[in-house]
Amino acid sequence: MDVFRKKPIKKASLGYMKRNLKLKDLILLGIGAVIGTGIFVVTGSAAADYAGPAAMLSFLVAAFVVILSGFSFAEFASRVPITGGPYSYMYVVFGELSGWMAGWFLICEYLLAVSSVASGWSSYVQGFLASLGITLPKALTAGYNAKEGTYIDLIAALVVVFITVWVTQEAKKALRLNNLMVWVKFSLIALFIVVGVFFIEPSNWKPYMPFGFSGVFDGAALVFFAFLGFDAIALAAEEVENPQKDIPRGIIGSIAIATVLYVIVTLILTGMVPYTELGVGDPVAFALRYVKLDMIGSVISIGAILTLLTVTISMLYSLVRLIYAISQDGLLPAFLQKIDQKHRTPVRATYVAGGIALFFAAAFPLAILAELTNITALACLIMMSLGILRLRKTMGQPKKGEYKVPFVPVLPWLSVLACAFLMSRLQQATWTVFIITIVLGLAIYFFYGYQHSHLAKKEK
Repeated sequence: MDVFRKKPIKKASLGYMKRNLKLKDLILLGIGAVIGTGIFVVTGSAAADYAGPAAMLSFLVAAFVVILSGFSFAEFASRVPITGGPYSYMYVVFGELSGWMAGWFLICEYLLAVSSVASGWSSYVQGFLASLGITLPKALTAGYNAKEGTYIDLIAALVVVFITVWVTQEAKKALRLNNLMVWVKFSLIALFIVVGVFFIEPSNWKPYMPFGFSGVFDGAALVFFAFLGFDAIALAAEEVENPQKDIPRGIIGSIAIATVLYVIVTLILTGMVPYTELGVGDPVAFALRYVKLDMIGSVISIGAILTLLTVTISMLYSLVRLIYAISQDGLLPAFLQKIDQKHRTPVRATYVAGGIALFFAAAFPLAILAELTNITALACLIMMSLGILRLRKTMGQPKKGEYKVPFVPVLPWLSVLACAFLMSRLQQATWTVFIITIVLGLAIYFFYGYQHSHLAKKEK
């Protein structure tokens, strides 16, 4: 049994999708995936429950970990510009089993992200409708919880259906709405910064670190979720005009922009409102209402409802490209490879991914699984950093024009230790579910993927 058989890069590079994405599209794709729940939701809970005003340090710690991993993504994207992201990279350098597990972790990450953001979007919409005196029957307001009398989240289901249909369009068209909403998102954040800076009370920053450094690190483990999605850029490699140059720039650019915005918003947010009062679902809008700017707060709420769509578009887009890439290698059923002749997109993979996301978004409360999203993502980032060390051994130094991770092997090992540290801050229940996830992933590979792999058929 050869679980270390490797995919040839030349064969992996063959694709049939249209290459029409530019650097601007990639940066907006990354920002669309990254900046959403982080700005509009996580900033409040990070301050109230974990780090206080020092939540900005939590974002910097998480950003440090993400940027270290971003270097590895950038070199892989430059030297191995193929669709599939970490799945394909690990398949090339470590072999089939490692590639599959990286892909499995990513599938879990994106699937849960699409579903949880759709549920969060539903909460915003329901809150807005309630302010207008419109309420849904309780049974249709949230995932299954018989004690609470809820059975299905209707609005979350509807938004996943809409996003699924939208993502079946040509990549450029599918991301057009994403790009528009990103600019709306920038406008909302700019509005909050420009207005909020005049209502800062320095006394709200005292004590600055009420939970100590432990709170800062625990907060970093939480807000790491706010940076997930930058790897969506690598998954679009087969549809990028100049992948070797534009994908690394898109990755580093989107992480840098997101970090600056997160820190500034957290600084102003904790300056406007005592951190103890920020444990709400809409902290940015709440802060404006707190200083009696109800009208601007309502504008922010409506804008958040619209712009959270960009996160679901970006995440579902990436999930579909990942499933398509894995099915091309035979590790998932071949019918998922079907390309729509009109739009040149993997339409069947889109419907399958959307259907599964619809199931989770509509029927399941995802509180525990939110941390699972983080732990699977961190595990994948560890594999990427180790992959850079292997890539340098097998393919040597990057050539002229290819991105090069600096200070190898120091930075990759530092990235591994940083990711492992954040994983250690997560709950024991999360680790239990993570182990179950690993076992399930291995079962799928050994009972289906190994036998149906194209490399296995070639060996026979």
